[in-house]
Amino acid sequence: MRRQRRATLALTAAQLACLAAPGAAQAADGDPAADLDADLAPTVAGLDLERATILDLQRAMNAGRLTSERLTQLYLDRIQRLNPSLHAVITVNPDALALARASDATRRRTGPRGPLEGIPVLLKDNIDTADRQPTTAGSYALERARPSADAFLVRRLRAAGAVILGKANLSEWANFRSIRSTSGWSAVGGQTNNPYALDRNPGGSSSGSAVAAAAHLATVTIGTETHGSIACPAGANAAVGVKPTLGLVSRSGIVPISAQQDTAGPITRNVTDAALVLAAIQGPDPADPATRDAAGRGIGDLRAVLDPDALRGKRIGVWRQGGYGIDPEVDRVFDAAVQRLRALGATVVEGADVPYLDVVGENEFPALVHEFKHDVNAYLAAMPGEHPADLAELIAFNRAHADVELKHFGQELFEQAEATSGDLSDPAYARLRRLATAYARRGIDETLARHQLDAIVAPANGPAWKTDYARGDAYVIDSSTPAAVSGYASVTVPAGYAQGELPLGLSFIGDRWSDARLLALAYAFEQATGARRPPAPAA
Repeated sequence: MRRQRRATLALTAAQLACLAAPGAAQAADGDPAADLDADLAPTVAGLDLERATILDLQRAMNAGRLTSERLTQLYLDRIQRLNPSLHAVITVNPDALALARASDATRRRTGPRGPLEGIPVLLKDNIDTADRQPTTAGSYALERARPSADAFLVRRLRAAGAVILGKANLSEWANFRSIRSTSGWSAVGGQTNNPYALDRNPGGSSSGSAVAAAAHLATVTIGTETHGSIACPAGANAAVGVKPTLGLVSRSGIVPISAQQDTAGPITRNVTDAALVLAAIQGPDPADPATRDAAGRGIGDLRAVLDPDALRGKRIGVWRQGGYGIDPEVDRVFDAAVQRLRALGATVVEGADVPYLDVVGENEFPALVHEFKHDVNAYLAAMPGEHPADLAELIAFNRAHADVELKHFGQELFEQAEATSGDLSDPAYARLRRLATAYARRGIDETLARHQLDAIVAPANGPAWKTDYARGDAYVIDSSTPAAVSGYASVTVPAGYAQGELPLGLSFIGDRWSDARLLALAYAFEQATGARRPPAPAA
């Protein structure tokens, strides 16, 4: 959360082979003992992991050149070496290598279960797993909580063959605790650092997920967003972030802020992997009514997404009020991105500024604090184990452990939420939510219709600021608001760099169920620009 959060894709081994992303790097085969490469782009089994996609990894594993165990061990070794500087991972799954070996055995015995067979995945630590890993939301208050079931999306990942590698650090309670908080800090995990400049902030509550993806601590990661917490850290860490349409991915088993805006989505190094992960986790969940219409939505035919000519003939609206004119480096990178869209055959439409954001801003926050009390109380009431029973007890826990939990900033948002009734039938609250959501949707829908657009683009983030507990976060761009509050889709891709080293992203914003279309547009941009480059080693 930024303050102001089984339709499994069925691909056979043969289809995976023919869909291998063009240009995937093949490094010269060398000594397997030298696979752990501390340089910019690690290699394994002759694959340059900076350029390789899941499709390439699957081809290598199907051919017997690579195993999940070997890939998983590479990431475990990198986490051990780099995480003391990055603080991107809270927990390593003690069963990760066993799961990888089991995946390898399954592949040999019956073939891959799905497109993520043997692929190591890190989960943001607000996503439940019923294994030997805790789900803490970054707080010691949940240290002894014991989820009785995997989150629905985790069950999807496992069904697709993924290896759950561990849990990623996050802004504690998804950054919904204090108005002066610092993104990436949690009591349990410490301060997540931007791998491109360790004194810079990683941005957004899915900070550990984005940093882990950027620094090759896992093949792919999962983040969550209520307001900007996928888009911002993806942009700040040169990653691809997908904030899906609300209802495409189940929210069951995720520590909530608000059911009206929360969603989970992939954070990866390339669009291909993001599409494959989204395809694996999307779909209806009987326990989550918002997913009722998810069947047949999202990713269907992967080949339609991986189209390098997807921008040709499309009408792309330019939303400059979403972040232009604030920072000259952002303006330079955004202008270059718009020019590239034009060169790739898109009709670029200026003046596609999203209206009504004043109305959205006036109503979103008071709605969220009301919803948080209701939703977090429900989550805690259903959670087995020893932990605070409700928000009031969470507040008391933090006060009792202030030296750990409150040492950098307070819990004003908790206190404001507790002061509400938390009653979702309250007419005053219902009006706030109705206005916030309706005007966010109107803003996008009317802009798309007025200019006959396929998508809107805006800068995703400004240059990462220096982490400063006295000042807190220093956001200057908030283009994530319309998609976050409306529940519509957005996809963020690397676009360039400020000051030579600080990543800047470009966000593609669409309407409901536009996820696959936005990913195709982002893929075409990614393939043409190759804007992402890996961070220098952190240690």
